[in-house]
Amino acid sequence: MIKATIKTNRGDMAFELKPEAAPKAVENFVTHAKNGYYDGLIFHRVIKDFMIQGGDPTGTGCGGESIWGKSFEDEFSIEERNYYGALSMANSGPNTNGSQFFVVQAKSVPDQLLAQMEQLKDQGYPQEVIDKYKEVGGTPWLDFHHTVFGQLIDGEGVLEDIANVRTGMSDKPVYDVVIETIEIEE
Repeated sequence: MIKATIKTNRGDMAFELKPEAAPKAVENFVTHAKNGYYDGLIFHRVIKDFMIQGGDPTGTGCGGESIWGKSFEDEFSIEERNYYGALSMANSGPNTNGSQFFVVQAKSVPDQLLAQMEQLKDQGYPQEVIDKYKEVGGTPWLDFHHTVFGQLIDGEGVLEDIANVRTGMSDKPVYDVVIETIEIEE
């Protein structure tokens, strides 16, 4: 198991990374973390009941690049979904992954969306996925649009604390939420 601990000025969040599902995204994240790329960056976008986003050296949501110096392709897995606590690649459209990532913080899925998912069962939408979204929450509308490459295993209280910070324009926290460092254990 590869474990990544995002150490912030609000506490630590630990994630199990998923190289079998998203090898390039994991390699990119791990390499950036080991090289100190994320050290001192902020979570520049926080939307309560949705997600927290970081990994942009400009702090604007418009910057950052992959370890390859260019965008890389999406990696979608039928097993990895944007459940609560998912660590996913932020992008600006298909195959535009760079350095930015987000953590899903939605604790529930809107009832209307769950009903739509239930209607898709006859077309092969998996019941276990519907049940898991009902149980833990998440953002199913992001599945197969954003690469999921990790899952929160410790630090839910820190995720909730960050999600509750006061934000200003462009959902940017009024007081910086800083990624001090990201530790990798392999």
